[in-house]
Amino acid sequence: MPGIKQQKLSDVITDRLEAMILDGSFVAGEKLPAERILAEQFKVSRPSLREAIQNLQVKGLVERKQGGGTFVTASLSANMNEPLLALIAQRPETQFDLLEFRHALEGMAAFYSALRGQPEDYQHLQAALADLDAMAATQDKEQEANVLGEFYLIMAKASHNMVLQHVMRSMKTMLIDNIQRNLQMLAVNPEACTEIAQQRASIVAAIVQQNPQKARQASNAHLAFIEQTLLNINQRDTRIQRVLRRIETNPS
Repeated sequence: MPGIKQQKLSDVITDRLEAMILDGSFVAGEKLPAERILAEQFKVSRPSLREAIQNLQVKGLVERKQGGGTFVTASLSANMNEPLLALIAQRPETQFDLLEFRHALEGMAAFYSALRGQPEDYQHLQAALADLDAMAATQDKEQEANVLGEFYLIMAKASHNMVLQHVMRSMKTMLIDNIQRNLQMLAVNPEACTEIAQQRASIVAAIVQQNPQKARQASNAHLAFIEQTLLNINQRDTRIQRVLRRIETNPS
């Protein structure tokens, strides 16, 4: 019976670096720490580390820049952002489809964050929530959408589910666009915005309490409320448009 082949040290380091890219420790476009620092972190020789980085380069996961260091490939998420998802994002009727899809993604993120999250994950999530509260009075919906997008990515990271994190990061551009459109519509209903902020705090509270079912239910209720509020605003706007058309057609 042939013996079990021992894995090369450089392959072990390659696997660990790949896992760090997958779990978001290193994100697309980010510069890796210097070889000396990584070698100390992994307690390996620099030649072994260098070979591991070359393995990542062959796989297209990192790229070297002359005199600038090694970077995670910036286009890692491009396949899920361009061009099909960009086209989808431009169609107004798909915004509710995306909200429905977010039920699954964010509900799962909330559930597993409560189940598997670590104290540092909860600290990051609470800090992100505080950043959102600080933006409550802002009129800059683009900036608010970016902060909200980061909040949901932090929640996904706290789930410690690599596939979920990758999907959420890959959809970041579309997610933020959807959030910004929703914020612009919701601005006409300040009471709803206050309720939504309270719901978000309830999601975080359930996660920190490590109650997975409560966290998922809070996330689903949150998105269902947003969806129904947007539908009500759409219906109201449609009625107003019909009234205006009648006035234009039958002036007094």
